[in-house]
Amino acid sequence: MGSTYTKRYSEEYKRDAIELVRSSGRTVTEVARELGISSESLRGWVKKDRAAQEAGSGPAGRAGQSAADRDEELKRLRKLTAEQAKTIEILKKATAFFVKESDR
Repeated sequence: MGSTYTKRYSEEYKRDAIELVRSSGRTVTEVARELGISSESLRGWVKKDRAAQEAGSGPAGRAGQSAADRDEELKRLRKLTAEQAKTIEILKKATAFFVKESDR
């Protein structure tokens, strides 16, 4: 039998998870597995958000935002993500370098 404990997630976490499903091109199940949450929970969040968009209220916190604005924001966030990935790669290499140097 399942646990009686129900995990609660913040609205921000839910919005981020929904956006990850939409922008990554991966299935709800794959994203849920990666985040360590129930695929049924994530599927419900996505469905609820889609219904809110169709009703005209848009995603939580983004009411009234046009498609062009969303596309622009998505483009900006993807560019930022790419820059951060490059920075992380450089930091990993620097860390490896300094570990080697400290062993001498």
